[in-house]
Amino acid sequence: MADSGLFVAFEGGDGAGKSTQIRLLGQALVARGQEVLTTREPGGTPVGTAIREVLLHGDHVAPRAEALLFAADRAHHVATVIEPALGQGRTVLTDRYMDSSIAYQAAARGLDAGHVRGLSLWATGGLVPHLTVLLDVDSGTGHERRGDVHDRLESEGRDFHDRVRQGFLDLASAEPDRYLVLDATLPAESLHEQVLTAVTDLAGVAAR
Repeated sequence: MADSGLFVAFEGGDGAGKSTQIRLLGQALVARGQEVLTTREPGGTPVGTAIREVLLHGDHVAPRAEALLFAADRAHHVATVIEPALGQGRTVLTDRYMDSSIAYQAAARGLDAGHVRGLSLWATGGLVPHLTVLLDVDSGTGHERRGDVHDRLESEGRDFHDRVRQGFLDLASAEPDRYLVLDATLPAESLHEQVLTAVTDLAGVAAR
């Protein structure tokens, strides 16, 4: 970690407030003189933008095809954006990463979690975030926050989003050292302070 950048992923159900927390963290780190790259999945590259259109705004996509498309986006994203930035010593903040595939395509769609995880690990060469911030919110609150505009996945029923939430919580429970789990109904500034503290502590360990 001392010879490379810091990789932080933000996860959570739709409407959890990931974009807000990434923006606040990025601004705070830049103010401290750090070089920061913010990105997202899918859609962090031109190729990813095309895949995002199919996945989120197209017609029905079979579950296995959905998992493969997310993995294809992730493979290109890591190879062309994330790894180069980390190699330059930058801090990379991504809105979603491989845990979203496990929560959405495995826990919610019913695919085998080991297969989905293995696919992402293969696609990324085993790159795992130093820290994953899970913004936990119940499906009802997430739906209300999204308002009247919903993409293909956001339009799924409440049971689907309940399974997504539980999938994330199960992942965090299995790897507590990698996760920071926060109640996403707390005020944005309170959440930001907790995230910034965790990232600052992690960066301090990396610098030793």
